[in-house]
Amino acid sequence: MSDAPVTPGERRLAHPPSDRYRTAEPAPAPERRGSPVRGAIYTLVAMASGAVSITVLGGVLAVSAGLLVVAAATGWAVGIALERGAGSPPAYGRRVRLAVWLAILAIVLGQLGLWWYAGVQGGVLGPVDYLAETFGILVPIELVAAAIAAWLTAR
Repeated sequence: MSDAPVTPGERRLAHPPSDRYRTAEPAPAPERRGSPVRGAIYTLVAMASGAVSITVLGGVLAVSAGLLVVAAATGWAVGIALERGAGSPPAYGRRVRLAVWLAILAIVLGQLGLWWYAGVQGGVLGPVDYLAETFGILVPIELVAAAIAAWLTAR
């Protein structure tokens, strides 16, 4: 309001009527909260979930084609967990490489879980022989699917 004297009976508005058409100031971007420890925990949970899912679906439920979807979902989850959990992510190249290698590691752990479950059921083959005989080309395709999904989400 101005410092001009107000005459009796004169009404003044607190804001001009045109203020209602003014767009609101853009809100500042929310600050990303996180830590390397949180990022590591989220990533380990995503990796463990993927490995256990592969073991249960491929071993207990005897699903084979669905493992490709689980592998891609694991890669996606690892990439997201690494990117969002840490808050201030590592440099682009390092983050992408880390996500890809951790997604591949999760799939390898899941495959080793399948071999372990087969051994519990009476299997006698080594891990490479068992996986090659049972799943064949699907194992390398799962590794590639997880790596591509992690690469796409961590970029």
